[in-house]
Amino acid sequence: MIQPHAFRLTQGDDLKASVLAYVKANSIKAGSLLSCAGCLTTARIRLADESKSLTLDGPLEILTLSGTLTADHVHLHISVADKEGRVFGGHLMDGNLVSYTAEICLLSFTEQHFSREYDAATGFDELVVVNNTKFI
Repeated sequence: MIQPHAFRLTQGDDLKASVLAYVKANSIKAGSLLSCAGCLTTARIRLADESKSLTLDGPLEILTLSGTLTADHVHLHISVADKEGRVFGGHLMDGNLVSYTAEICLLSFTEQHFSREYDAATGFDELVVVNNTKFI
């Protein structure tokens, strides 16, 4: 079964930490972040090469936010636009501060359980999906 969730963050909230806090408070074991409309005063984004990151000062508009949610971890990717319309994106790190608002919509999957396990092939903790006691 799919359960919809929606909530709003306000000025000064840390985007990633707040999403994780919501997941924990609502006992979400498997989920997907669908959308986020809002703005940031600061954005911290890890780039695709996995060794570099950006810290951007706002004002920044959140264009997209998506990812997978486990009980203990949120894996989120974001794209933001600065006041000149330049777009930056990558892996959401801690320290992304909401300026006015961030409206979050997500889904939880009550028949599944997501976790993360180390994968030697990638060198990262990767998603593990359990559905009806079967690994997918």
